[in-house]
Amino acid sequence: MKILVTGGAGFIGSHVVDAYIAQGHTVTVIDNLSTGYREFLNPKARFYQVDIADRAAVREIFAREGFDLVNHHAAQVDVRLSVADPLKDAHTNILGLLTVLEACREFSVKRFIFISSGGVIYGEPQRLPVPEDAPKKPISPYGVAKLASEFYLFSAKQTWGLEYIALRYANVYGPRQTPKSEANVISTFARQLLQGEAVTIFGDGHQTRDFVFVSDVVAANLVATERIEEINRASAYSIDDLAFNVGTGQETSVNELFERFERALNKKCDARYAPPRPGELQRNALDITKAQKLLGFVPKVSLEEGLRITMDWVRATPPS
Repeated sequence: MKILVTGGAGFIGSHVVDAYIAQGHTVTVIDNLSTGYREFLNPKARFYQVDIADRAAVREIFAREGFDLVNHHAAQVDVRLSVADPLKDAHTNILGLLTVLEACREFSVKRFIFISSGGVIYGEPQRLPVPEDAPKKPISPYGVAKLASEFYLFSAKQTWGLEYIALRYANVYGPRQTPKSEANVISTFARQLLQGEAVTIFGDGHQTRDFVFVSDVVAANLVATERIEEINRASAYSIDDLAFNVGTGQETSVNELFERFERALNKKCDARYAPPRPGELQRNALDITKAQKLLGFVPKVSLEEGLRITMDWVRATPPS
């Protein structure tokens, strides 16, 4: 299959590219390298350094390559930036998506995997773990853009027959996650603690997240790719019918995470507390029952093992 991975030089996207190529697919990457790295690119992938909102450039690539499926990882992922500059967030997360979707329609690409968010689109949940049909209450422009994107995809399915799956990620972590890219608290803590620095905990540290290791997220992409046609045979009555949470279903607080790092490093570490950041959630964990049942998705990497692998990568990788 000929697959386009947008954002394929980034943290998660580059791992997905590697997995597709290992399966024998022909992969093309579009990435503007604003948060991606050339060194993360698989040498067997064809690469275009292009902004996904550049309509003429994207159209030219689609015309030349003839894709069977698009895996859309390219995004502006900084919640704080989206709060400070919603227009910049929308340029990539709304206009970029629409540019790619229009190219799909023009060049008859009927299969699309979209990377959504299992945290920000739900907002503060009423119950945990959060199922796909929970109320949608995004509190940041980033969350609004992800939710709007799913509605655009649903519209494309109804109006011109797009087959798609939306993967609503929990908090992904692992190798290749850097401060420039999609850094979350795990990669930030690992880098600071291994350098002997104090970490900053925003708020009281009781806020929770569902931390899922990058290889498990890659596995979800692979099964979604295999089953996208089957999933789309059933009638879809809402965006939730074609969305799947990708996480572990487990809550871990930031304070608990810090303690796990101390145990892994076998020493006491320094932490300072700072005011909470605007737009961030207090609690989150995703119900993955649907993904387990319909996609066969089962997360395999424990938080303990994932922290060890992440720290090993940080130790071996010079700061950039």
